[in-house]
Amino acid sequence: MSSIPPPQALNPKTGRSGGDGERTAGDGAFGWLRALDPRGRRAFAGAFGGYALDSYDYFTLPLSMVALAAYFGLDSGQTGLLTTVTLVVSAVGGAIAGVVADRVGRVRALIITVTTYAVFTVACGFAPTYETLLVFRALQGLGFGGEWAVGAILVAEYASARHRGRTLGAVQSSWAVGWALAAVVYTVVFSVAGDDLAWRVMFWTGALPALLVLWLRRRVHDAPGAAAVREGSTGRGSFAAIFKPGTATSPGLLRTTVFAGLLSTGVQGGYYTLATWVPTYLKSERGLSVVGTGSYLTFLISGAFAGYLTGGYLTDRLGRRRNIWLFALLSAVCIVAYANIPGGANTLLLVLGFPLGFCMSAIFSGFGSYLSELYPTAVRGTGQGFTYNTGRAVGAVFPTLVGFLADSWGVGGALIFGAIGYGIAALALLGLPETRGKELA
Repeated sequence: MSSIPPPQALNPKTGRSGGDGERTAGDGAFGWLRALDPRGRRAFAGAFGGYALDSYDYFTLPLSMVALAAYFGLDSGQTGLLTTVTLVVSAVGGAIAGVVADRVGRVRALIITVTTYAVFTVACGFAPTYETLLVFRALQGLGFGGEWAVGAILVAEYASARHRGRTLGAVQSSWAVGWALAAVVYTVVFSVAGDDLAWRVMFWTGALPALLVLWLRRRVHDAPGAAAVREGSTGRGSFAAIFKPGTATSPGLLRTTVFAGLLSTGVQGGYYTLATWVPTYLKSERGLSVVGTGSYLTFLISGAFAGYLTGGYLTDRLGRRRNIWLFALLSAVCIVAYANIPGGANTLLLVLGFPLGFCMSAIFSGFGSYLSELYPTAVRGTGQGFTYNTGRAVGAVFPTLVGFLADSWGVGGALIFGAIGYGIAALALLGLPETRGKELA
């Protein structure tokens, strides 16, 4: 009898064989990475790099906000509006990118979004007036809005159901990498250049994503199985499909779209409140220097990175809904605690930055897998792009409200408003199903 084992059937989506070898590859801390085939790993690298640079370009504004306000003579409401415009327009960009991803492919859409946010981030550095900066920042939002949704779908369609939460959590962790890079560059640039020039230099460094685009064009491709299903589907990239109400014979997607949009609104309303105003809070109300602010942000960002990875693991272990519920509660508690630390207790402020960053980031780890699993292949980009970015746009109201409330409440007091967002997210989960273990075509 031959001792040679019979060949294993190939997985039509990934091109890998099944059996014990695949199960072994999935063991260990980095099993999710080993489980990806070479094309899947390149897709992961492309999405990771794109989202990290997306984060970097986004944080050039919050980190430069104090200098911008002084240069253009802005009040808190006007500076908050810069963030709100970015996020509102990103809803349009994200919805468009989702449709494009369903119609022409994930990688092509990813290249378009990365190019767009890079070009207009650089343009912000040349803005002669506040109004011009507002326009450029809005246009930057077009690319910023679409990159995450498209990159997350690209990787989700390569990842197995067993590891999808951890794989997408790792992609999500790149946001902390980009944030950290922006904080390092901010510390260096604002230490060696005057504020009037430094904020422009920060925006000019936003040209970095152009290098990623060149690599994406040569090395990254859509998951073959999902691409075949998408190309063979009718009505792909249809807004009408994600708003179709259910019937006796078909569940429809309207309910999913409504509640997924509310979930995204709550989580991002809380998150962007913190991401936008914590640097200003540290400088204006805590009186920290540029270097001091960078040190405090190190704890916040380190917590965020750990939170993304831990949340990815927990979303596979606990399920998508339980993971979001857990960290919605913990994030709200951390916001209230952080904003109410008494004056002079800056050591406590430093230490609490880690759990704050951890909780508000861990809640995002399940988003890439959860939203991808809620929609079928033909409209996955459209559904995820629309719900995630509509939530981002509505959630963008939160930073503006904080800006206007800061004049009377102080930035620290107004930050508590972000906790309301996490309450909305928890309630939205009541209308959505659990999807852990779902296979994607």
